[in-house]
Amino acid sequence: MNDIDAIAALQDPVRRRLYEYVAAQGREVGRNEAAEATGVARTLAAHHLDRLAEAGLLDTGSRRLTGRSGPGAGRPAKVYMRARAERAVSLPARDYRTAAELLAEAAEQAGLDAGLCAAARRRGEALRGSAAPCGGLEEAMEMLAARGYEPHLEEAGGAGVDRGAEGAGEEAVLVRMRNCPFHAVAERFPPLVCGMNLALLEGLLGTSGPVRARMDARPGQCCVVLESSKNNGD
Repeated sequence: MNDIDAIAALQDPVRRRLYEYVAAQGREVGRNEAAEATGVARTLAAHHLDRLAEAGLLDTGSRRLTGRSGPGAGRPAKVYMRARAERAVSLPARDYRTAAELLAEAAEQAGLDAGLCAAARRRGEALRGSAAPCGGLEEAMEMLAARGYEPHLEEAGGAGVDRGAEGAGEEAVLVRMRNCPFHAVAERFPPLVCGMNLALLEGLLGTSGPVRARMDARPGQCCVVLESSKNNGD
């Protein structure tokens, strides 16, 4: 199925709602969960989820949702998660990806990392304009959601970074991004593009406020995370 047909599959409002829910979870989602979350019947949810899988927008698998194994654990259920494949439509046809990859290759070979990061930081500052540095995580998440990063708070138990004696009573709260807007080029030129991405967010959010961007690469997610100090005594 071509990109136009795949994207056209999202025209149905129920189907689009189901896709957006599954994509936002960052994990496998069963039919019952998706149906309940979107307020539709399970059979209708199953139909639309399978259509999304046929369109290549969702990947499918199977696992036991009970968390048990062995006899009596029940049959594996069909689960869905957002497909890794990227879909884009441009009318008339454009090929910015090839241009970006060629420019990235030339910059990497010429050792222009520092110059690229400086340009990215200036662009971030220009996007922020005259506004003060970002005032908190909620504001930062809104800004980055609007730019396609899909930010989400790290779940309890995985977020806290103890600062020890240097920052007694404080804990670092992390925001991770489920999407990298530069994913296709970053896969081929990770040091160059991830460094550019970090510099862009430093310029956009500012470096003197309570929120800072730093590198913390994880498979399938953006290489940059946001960190904000949370005082345990508040």
